[in-house]
Amino acid sequence: MNALEEMIARGENTFWAYLGCEFVSADEEKVVIALDAKEHHTNSMGIIHGGVLTSLMDQAMGMAATAAAEQDSCVTTNINVHFMSAMTTGKLIVTAKVIHRAGRSMTTEARIHNGEGTLGCLATATFRIVNRK
Repeated sequence: MNALEEMIARGENTFWAYLGCEFVSADEEKVVIALDAKEHHTNSMGIIHGGVLTSLMDQAMGMAATAAAEQDSCVTTNINVHFMSAMTTGKLIVTAKVIHRAGRSMTTEARIHNGEGTLGCLATATFRIVNRK
């Protein structure tokens, strides 16, 4: 079992499951996860809460970093989020990839699209590979 598979297997009792994340696919270039966004994911305006969207992108980028590092020991050190279009309930697809690697740091990118293909938001983040104790 590789680091990404181990991360998914341990996700049953973590924020991954609480949020409602679903693993879609992964290859050498990208990780894809999804969320069937429901009413409890919305804010008082009836759109998906920005914290939910940010969490989804952080999760997907962390998975991309984990896969690239081939170990489950990457932590977010910085994240920048740009909200483009309001997202509503329904299927949200998150695609993430590593765009730069230097030593123990990786820069990643994620995008969220709704079921119609509308870009809702994008993010970049830096991850650090840490040594577990």
